Amino acid sequence: MPGRSNPTLRQRRLGAELRKMREQAGLGGTELGRLLGASPSVVTQMESARIGVNAERVRSFAAACKCTNQPLIDALVEMAAERGKGWWEEYLGVLPTDFLEVAEMEAHAHKLYTWATTYIPGLQQTGTYASAVFSRISPPLPRHDIDVRTAFRVQRQRVVRTRRTPYVSFIHEAALRMQFGGPRVLADQLAALIEASDQPSMSVRVVPFDMDTFPGAGENIMYAEGPVPELDTLQMDSAQGVLFFHSQADLANQRATFAGLDSTALPEEDSRDFIRNIASELKGKYE
Repeated sequence: MPGRSNPTLRQRRLGAELRKMREQAGLGGTELGRLLGASPSVVTQMESARIGVNAERVRSFAAACKCTNQPLIDALVEMAAERGKGWWEEYLGVLPTDFLEVAEMEAHAHKLYTWATTYIPGLQQTGTYASAVFSRISPPLPRHDIDVRTAFRVQRQRVVRTRRTPYVSFIHEAALRMQFGGPRVLADQLAALIEASDQPSMSVRVVPFDMDTFPGAGENIMYAEGPVPELDTLQMDSAQGVLFFHSQADLANQRATFAGLDSTALPEEDSRDFIRNIASELKGKYE
């Protein structure tokens, strides 16, 4: 079987979950390979996603590890059975891999949550606002790169605009006031955000400056629910690029963060009114 040189995020996650399953069973690669009728190197390649794993192999792997978590096994079998390419793969070699992996994560999510403190979440940005965000990168990007990144970000939004995937965004007041592209661009962005928040599958909640405290300060994060809690994913933006986390400790911590935000943020209608007030303030700066 030919090896993979660049396994996708989903393929790497499947391999990582198989490794967790083996480790929880207390099995070494040699011992598991013997139970599967495979060499230890094949076990290593499966767990590192360097070779493909079909649905039957996943079931055999789970049986050898005496895993009884049937919902998890079924979800991993479904991952192994996936075929076809995602729309984001058209951008291979054009955009950084981080961009593609975020789109892949979103496309397979059962529900999405974001917590933004410095800019409007990417899934809710207008094209003009997104272009302004990319234009502030240092050193500056060529105009063509800015345009491609902007088009890709807007295309990503189909996952929530088609109402296929429920989406909850918590946005700090700082992100609502941070100007990328000037007051008119921000005002148009806030108007689009208000309009999007009327969708029944989308919830926008604001955390104002005057809140005494709030969890998860200083981070722009996305949390993607999988078919089972074990397959949830946490994604965080950083100066070094996009980071993904899926340890149970990280996931539990982030669930607690969003629970805290849910009790802290303004209700949906109050959030819309809050955003409208900021948009009204901005109009006086360019009219």
